Amino acid sequence: MHITLETDYAIRIVDALAKEAARENESFRGCIDAGTIAERTDVPLRFALKILRKLVSGGIVKSYKGVYGGYRLIARTGELSIYDVMEIVEGEYHFSRCLSEGYNCNCESDGLPCNYRSAFGEVTEMVKDYLKKQTFDKLVKF
Repeated sequence: MHITLETDYAIRIVDALAKEAARENESFRGCIDAGTIAERTDVPLRFALKILRKLVSGGIVKSYKGVYGGYRLIARTGELSIYDVMEIVEGEYHFSRCLSEGYNCNCESDGLPCNYRSAFGEVTEMVKDYLKKQTFDKLVKF
């Protein structure tokens, strides 16, 4: 089981933006353009642009137009977790489809809740809790 390629790329992009934000504290460098982001992260440019749009819509990245335009991380790395990025890209995490709203797993018997649904729900909460603790200020390496 893996996270989706889109989420993997989104985490790489946020990592690159976090590194750029740290460099800005040393000396102002401005925004970072999508081409440079794609190059630094080994993400195809078209896919990087798609992900950047989601990150902008999610409120953790800001885009700037113009000659010196580009993208900048606006979320604080100490408050931004891997889970936050995953949720922006993929929506709410569920270990199994059976936990999604409106999904009928047909595992209920005699009116009792499905045992698998309960187990998968516990796993979902453990994974979410762990990923929410993994903030970019802890993970970004320079």
